[in-house]
Amino acid sequence: MHHNINVFLAHLPHHPGVYQLLGENREILYVGKAKNLRKRITSYFSKQINDPKTRALVAHIKDIDITITNSENEAVLLECNLIKKHQPRYNILLRDDKSYPYIMMSDHPFPRIDLYRGIRKKLGKYFGPYPNAFAARETIDLLQKLFRIRTCTDGYFKARSRPCLLYQIGRCTGPCVHYISEEDYARCIHLATLFLQGKSDQVITELQNKMESASCQLDFESAAHIRDQIARLRQIQERQHVHVRTGDVDILGYAMDAGIVCLQLHSIRGGQLLGSRSYFPHIPIHFSAEEIISAFLAQHYLNEVCDIPKQIILDRVIPDIALLENVLSKQSTHPVSLTKAVRGERKKWLMMANTSARQSLIAHLFHKTNMHERMVALQQVLGLSTLPRRIECFDVSHSMGEATVASCIVFDENGPMKQAYRRFNIKNITAGDDVAAMRQVLLRRFKSLKQNESQPPDVVLIDGGITQLKAAEGVMETVGMKDILLVGVSKGLARKPGLETIHLLGRKPMRLQADSLALHVIQQIRDEAHRFAIVGHRHRRDKTRRQSVLEEIPGIGAKRRRELLRYFGGIQGVAHASLEELIKVPGIYQSLAERIFAALHDTTI
Repeated sequence: MHHNINVFLAHLPHHPGVYQLLGENREILYVGKAKNLRKRITSYFSKQINDPKTRALVAHIKDIDITITNSENEAVLLECNLIKKHQPRYNILLRDDKSYPYIMMSDHPFPRIDLYRGIRKKLGKYFGPYPNAFAARETIDLLQKLFRIRTCTDGYFKARSRPCLLYQIGRCTGPCVHYISEEDYARCIHLATLFLQGKSDQVITELQNKMESASCQLDFESAAHIRDQIARLRQIQERQHVHVRTGDVDILGYAMDAGIVCLQLHSIRGGQLLGSRSYFPHIPIHFSAEEIISAFLAQHYLNEVCDIPKQIILDRVIPDIALLENVLSKQSTHPVSLTKAVRGERKKWLMMANTSARQSLIAHLFHKTNMHERMVALQQVLGLSTLPRRIECFDVSHSMGEATVASCIVFDENGPMKQAYRRFNIKNITAGDDVAAMRQVLLRRFKSLKQNESQPPDVVLIDGGITQLKAAEGVMETVGMKDILLVGVSKGLARKPGLETIHLLGRKPMRLQADSLALHVIQQIRDEAHRFAIVGHRHRRDKTRRQSVLEEIPGIGAKRRRELLRYFGGIQGVAHASLEELIKVPGIYQSLAERIFAALHDTTI
């Protein structure tokens, strides 16, 4: 670092620009933009910094490079280019930066359709972009079936003396051997263009007119072919999940679990949903969802080949939204709005994108290849001689000591073994004593396992620190299973993912990198145990509270309580019963039914 940091900071300009924080060997640690370079860079060296991410970054800074720009917009573009070029360790990185595919119709008397990537230099019409090559190829396949447009290269087209197989199977009209006139082929191109622009209704109308004309001329073979085209188009319309009259919109869904973020981008062009694409960016620790989305938008849209829609729908407000809108608008030459406040149909799209993001993240987490890679990484971190075949994780959940429930969830090399999950109702301990609760669940679990001579786990994860770990060690000695590796996972500052500490008996605590595959699988297993414990705790707590409320209602004795439970099949049935249904129970009269209903619904009749 500069020998006198205060002098360096004092001479920084009050101009917009980009700064690069450099490490020991002048490697770029972080690239950032600033409206005022002096204020932004000075903030890194303030004594008031509480953010662990910033403290960790500052500890590695050895030098700083700055680049002054004419405007904030230029700073945003330069920052984006430098991040893509150098991929700094402390920046959010969009790893999959391939351009989107388009469908292109060539500039030719008999145009061909083809998938196209990159800068649009070739002459012709472009449609899209499509979220992935599969969606584009599927659309090209439909166009071949519906309008029989050629897909062959121009060189192949010129060399033909007889029609190819595509003509024989009804997927091409044979323009290479002049089986169709240029005018008739142009009509097919016209209909295909309308279809790609989302004007399916107009295509159907034109085809209906053409079918009627063919029928009047007694050309029933052509009329039947057009009829089949119309039927196919209507089927496509019915399968279209999202359909609007007009508009180009992108919807960005967000999901995070086990230290991994999924961003799901749904693309609507010309009023039709073209498809969806998942992104899993590299995320250093301590970045918020808003910062991740902001970084994604800049890196994804600010390139030469990306098509920017007029509206991008987000599920939250992001920082510097006005600046980013301004940069995207100038890049695309049309106004671009980033909005969260949506309702009606657009709100449904956003919900669909978020649901898709969650499903894509689950599929990514439990993909066999990804799971195997994480297990290998975990084996290396824990120093195991073989890949762990069975991992059990224990967690405790309660509300101020009430209705304590412990969970035991099981993972193998393929992911969760849900049929082996177990819950334990914890009893006869001091309310809120998590260590005693952990000791009880482990004792009950492994006593049962030893009696049944079942397959013991290779690793036991404990949600807690060294205190819980030592309690687990005592239990294992009691039941004679000292060979099982015990691992404690304590939460970090403010319970943020990526800051967990790993505890092993006889070894120093470990802090793994936020992008560590071993940490990801530990987080995934720990979070699943936590979820399973919370669900069980809530069921037990609600049942206990409702049962106690039923006992406290005047006029409800053991007999009437038994009748109520028998009639509705349990306390849940009683809680969901209407007033009219309560009156039908033997021995329950109108005023008593009203008292029961009011007590169970925290209201008055």
